[in-house]
Amino acid sequence: MNTGSDRGTNESATGDTATETTAQTTAQTAAQTAEETPHVSKAPAFIKASKSLHLSWQVGVFIVGLAVIAAGVAMLVLPGPGWVAIFAGLAIWATEFAWAHLVLRWTKRKVTEAAQKALDPKVRRRNIILTTAGLVIAGALIGFYLWKYGLVMPWDLKDQ
Repeated sequence: MNTGSDRGTNESATGDTATETTAQTTAQTAAQTAEETPHVSKAPAFIKASKSLHLSWQVGVFIVGLAVIAAGVAMLVLPGPGWVAIFAGLAIWATEFAWAHLVLRWTKRKVTEAAQKALDPKVRRRNIILTTAGLVIAGALIGFYLWKYGLVMPWDLKDQ
């Protein structure tokens, strides 16, 4: 919060300096209120009017979000977009729960940072080199297997 005590001793309170200080203060206040605003439920007004209906709504949102997240966890090992489903379930929870909103905001920030880091030329070069090395090693292992055993499936091998 700007109390005016951070103004330099040689600056006057009038003119451009006062306008810039006011603009900075307004921007800081807007940023603080955006971060400090309490989480508001996205439930319709008629549901918010009754405490029991609102609690039922929150339980329903929790169950739906949990089902989507569980499907996402299953899709991590099965075919499907697992991480997308997990983030979708988190977004469903964020419509009703402040903690989920905070976790979702933190996750978005971390994903953005990771995407920016992945675009760094040094990181891209390192990833390309590691991928190439991994493919060369996998190719050598497959070539050795084919040279040693031919085109025979591992479960059909006899003692050799």
